[in-house]
Formats: sequence, C-alpha cells, structure tokens
Amino acid sequence: MDGNYNKDYWQQESLVAKEVLINNDGQPTFGVFPGSVGEINHMDYDLRNAMDKRLSKISKHFKYNQFQFIGFTSPDLIVGIAIVDLKFASNCFVYAYQPETKKFEEFSFIQPLALNTKMSPKPNDGSASFSKGANKVTIKATQTPRLRSVNVELASGFKVDAVIDESANYDPLAVCARAGYTGWVFTQKATALVCNGIVEWGNEKFDLEKIGSLASVDWSAGYMRRETAWNWGSLSCKLADGRRLGFNLAAGVNETGFTENGLWLEGKLYKVDMVDFQFNRYHAEHAWTLRSNDGIINLHFEPAGQRKEKMNLILAASNFTQHFGRFFGDITLNGEVIHLDGVWGFTEDHYAKW
Repeated sequence: MDGNYNKDYWQQESLVAKEVLINNDGQPTFGVFPGSVGEINHMDYDLRNAMDKRLSKISKHFKYNQFQFIGFTSPDLIVGIAIVDLKFASNCFVYAYQPETKKFEEFSFIQPLALNTKMSPKPNDGSASFSKGANKVTIKATQTPRLRSVNVELASGFKVDAVIDESANYDPLAVCARAGYTGWVFTQKATALVCNGIVEWGNEKFDLEKIGSLASVDWSAGYMRRETAWNWGSLSCKLADGRRLGFNLAAGVNETGFTENGLWLEGKLYKVDMVDFQFNRYHAEHAWTLRSNDGIINLHFEPAGQRKEKMNLILAASNFTQHFGRFFGDITLNGEVIHLDGVWGFTEDHYAKW
C-alpha cells in the first residue's frame, strides 16, 4: 500500500468525532476518530473482571491509567516532558539534550497515591499538572483558541514556557482499541506541530521558534493490559523545502483492529500500516530498523543518548528506555520518496506492569 490507501481507509473504517467515548450501554466505541473525542468518560464504563463480574467504582478508579508526553525537537535542542498517573502513584520526568555539545540532564519525580497530580479527561480542552516541592509541570489545552501550553519550573532552575499551536492544519490521530479481555486504550497523537516559547537550561536560553523547534503530543488513557510492552518511534522535522514532516509509529500496543501509526506532512495525516521494529535492547548504541508493511516507512535510527528508568514495586513495574537520536532512510508517500539524512527524533522500548 502507499499514501493513496488513506482515503479509502478513512471512508471505510473511521468514525465521526465524538463528544464522549463511553456510550449509554457503558461500552467504548472502538475505531479511529477524525477530530478526536471530547471527553474520555471512563467512570461510565461497565468494567468487569475476566469472569464478567461487575467491578466497583473504587476498582474502576484505581485501574485506570493516564499519561501525556510532550516532545520538542530541533537540531539544537531536544526536550521530553511527561506526566504519568497510575492512581496509586504518579511520575513526572523532564529531560533535555543538546546535540552539539552532547550535554544531557534529566529530572524525575514520584508522588505516592498520585498526590498533587491532576489529569483532565478531555484531550483537547483540559489540563494535566504535577507538583512536588518546588518542582511544577503543567500542560494545558484550550479549544478557543486551540492551543496547548507547556509550563515547567524546577528547583534546579530549568524552565519551559511554551505554546503548541493546534489551531491550523491540526489533524490528530485518535484511536480507541481493545486491550485484553475487558480493557481498552484511547490514544491521541500529533507530531510536527508549530510551537514557540522559551527553554531556560543552566546559563542558556533557547527560543524555540528561532531554533526551528517542532512539537509532538501523546495523550493516552484507559484500562490497559496488566502486563504489556511496546516499541515506539516519533519524528518532527522540517524538510529542506520547508515542509513539516512527522510520524508516530508503534508496535506491541493498540493493534487489536486499529493501530496508532500515522504520518503527517504539512499537517495532513496519512495512516501507516503495521510497523516492524528491529533492535537490540541490550546494546543501546546499536542502530534500530523501522519498516512498515505498506512500504511507506524504511528507516534506520542511530541513538545518541537515552533516558532510562527501572521501577519494580509491589503493585507495578516498569523497564523504560527512551532514546533520542537521528533517523536515516526513506519515506515513500503518494509516489514521492522523502529522504531523511540524520533527522532528530525518538524511539522507545518499554515494559510495564500496572
């Protein structure tokens, strides 16, 4: 398949934008949603166990996971920001990498019982916030105007004051798919988004617009598999002719009928088929290979650094490695071959039990 596949895909399999995800029967609507979903009303879900016994509201609350990741990418600076709410605990991490100097710094915080952590059920009109001591992170989306602001203030002095513009040519990939016997996952992705603002790091101040930074947004929530693993790749860049190009690719999650694989060119979304990730997790310096079944993606990725964290608790476990590095190879779309020669982006290898 090639990029022409997308028109038929949307006509046959897509659903219209929805106000809420869970219907009057307590069931989620599965599929791809142009325009996304207004609210993920998870407490209306008829959650049951594997023996079909209806679970309590308390169980419904604590089994629900939600996270949001923001990435800013340019040849001069890479920044990753995440808030993760697992109900019995929450985690927030921030990292920055400067490709020219190879300077890297990361910050990570955990709150028991998700104290001082708030996550809105509305992907495009709500806020996510985390605080611990003097460390504060807030991500706020508004419908009018359609913007997503990102504010980070850390005790170390690291700051982000940025705005992601979602008002023009905004075409997110929003998907809801089954997860195990009783669960489901909703995710909304968008990459190569125009942004502006300031990052203060040590004695340096970076103007995101001047350094040509583009943003990516990952908003995900649901009743996920108790034990799961996935691989992920993300890119946001400007081509030599000035066009904005980005992609979100994943394997191992959200593949029960629908995938979260998409490519954006100048804001227009093109669906991508299943993607194979080839890599060696025990040799972080080795290159990755990413290929899609439809022939659109044929890339390899060279890691330059990583953000790694292992957590093994009584109720949860995580083995997380997010790499930042450069993509090389070809993207074939509607007969055009787009060659990438060292464009900065992300890959991820993640095991989770929650």
